[in-house]
Amino acid sequence: MSLTLHVEVHEGQGPPLLLVHGIYSGRSHWIRNLPGLRSFTTPVVVELLGHGRSPSPEPIEAYHPDWYVEEFERIRESLGAERWYTCGQSLGAALTLRYGLRVPERIAAQAFTNSATAFSDPSWAEGRRKAMEEALAKLDPNDRSAIEGARVNPANNRRLPEDVREALRSDVALHSPLGLARTGLGTVSRGSVRHELGAITVPTLMVVGRFEKAFEENRRYAEATIPNLTTVEVDAGHGVNLDQPEAFNQALRAFFARHPIGG
Repeated sequence: MSLTLHVEVHEGQGPPLLLVHGIYSGRSHWIRNLPGLRSFTTPVVVELLGHGRSPSPEPIEAYHPDWYVEEFERIRESLGAERWYTCGQSLGAALTLRYGLRVPERIAAQAFTNSATAFSDPSWAEGRRKAMEEALAKLDPNDRSAIEGARVNPANNRRLPEDVREALRSDVALHSPLGLARTGLGTVSRGSVRHELGAITVPTLMVVGRFEKAFEENRRYAEATIPNLTTVEVDAGHGVNLDQPEAFNQALRAFFARHPIGG
């Protein structure tokens, strides 16, 4: 099966930066960041399988996190870039960190935000897998109420400006209920890189939203495990880059400046 993600390359004044959103989100997850990021990178925005404008394949194996490693490499090669930057949010962080572990020579530096999936232990992942199997078996593919009312649906974040929420709602309206359920089963339940983090060699920035208390243990684990990790804390919740776009952009600008592509 030949699959490709929906990709949008924005004009920018610097090297390519791969931006990977989390579950339930879409291309608009970066809408508040793009103007600033374009001043020092060329943003490359993708949408995950089952989300927005990307396909929603039927086989669960199509959603395996290792497929994303291959797809990110295909995108990089299509841009003619020898190396680039990456940034993942939530589930997207689990995927970009995995990518950095597999092909570190292609990444000059990487950034990520709060992610339960990336740091999940085997018992959490197994529980998630079982829950997703049950949910998929009972899912009505025409019922969008669970998507629209979900706590993790970024369009439900009332702290965001209304124009941003409307853009996010437009993405969510395109999500496939089956694709999201398969993402939960095929990607989230297999997405942990917790026990590989000590092997990271790519310069890594963690931008932490300090209001998400559930991430505090994972933050401590990351800081104790990832070699030479840089941490920037901002006044934000789970949607770090959406809550504090200027602080997020500045953190990436400063970090990437210390790790130039040609360095």
